[in-house]
Amino acid sequence: MNDYSGKNAVITGGGSGIGFATAKLLVDCGARVVITGRSQATLDTARRSLGPNATAVRGDVSALPDLDALAARVHDGLGTVDALFVNAGITRTMPFAATTEEMYDESFAVNVKGAFFTVQKLAPLLSTGAGVVITTSAVNVKGMAGTGVYAAGKAALRSMARSLSRELLPRGIRVNAISPGPIDTGILESTMTAEAAAEFKAARAAENPMRRLGETEEVARAVVFLAFDATYTTGAELAVDGGATQL
Repeated sequence: MNDYSGKNAVITGGGSGIGFATAKLLVDCGARVVITGRSQATLDTARRSLGPNATAVRGDVSALPDLDALAARVHDGLGTVDALFVNAGITRTMPFAATTEEMYDESFAVNVKGAFFTVQKLAPLLSTGAGVVITTSAVNVKGMAGTGVYAAGKAALRSMARSLSRELLPRGIRVNAISPGPIDTGILESTMTAEAAAEFKAARAAENPMRRLGETEEVARAVVFLAFDATYTTGAELAVDGGATQL
């Protein structure tokens, strides 16, 4: 593993799933990490597991006062940021005909508005050469029933990675996107019944070229590569999906 001692990272949605796996990888490699999330209990559990090089800050990325508070905590605790992983998001599967205005607004508020203003609020703290990684999704290039709002938001994030890359490039800051496919993060079990989640995962594994779901650690390694090691890459989207969008 590479040594990231002396490096500072901020991960939104870092209490579980891909965000937590990325935080653990970075902490294990010597970095200091600030993780955020909406659940204090989840953050407390994650912080205890990550150890003294991790700090947890509760907040909702769709609320700008919370992002201001996060930026202040990061400024006081870390000073500068070498890697920003914009990962917080919600997954909502909803039939087109049953989608309500409230569902639509919540999805875009967290997944799109939250990502944009996370970068805006933390951009002043990004060091020269820093890497920003935004989580998109394989569904932003595939038509999947029940994901119309979610997929549209992730497509917006793909576009955002390009435009923010151009905006921040004069400061030597790279912005890229990570596009996970079917990853076993545990989030499905929190949004649907256990039986429905099992059926969904089995279906995704059966149709995947690798015939399995990915692990959060596999995505974490790709995130860290984009954040620190892909020094001649910006505005790109890296698919980590078992070939689902490529084959």
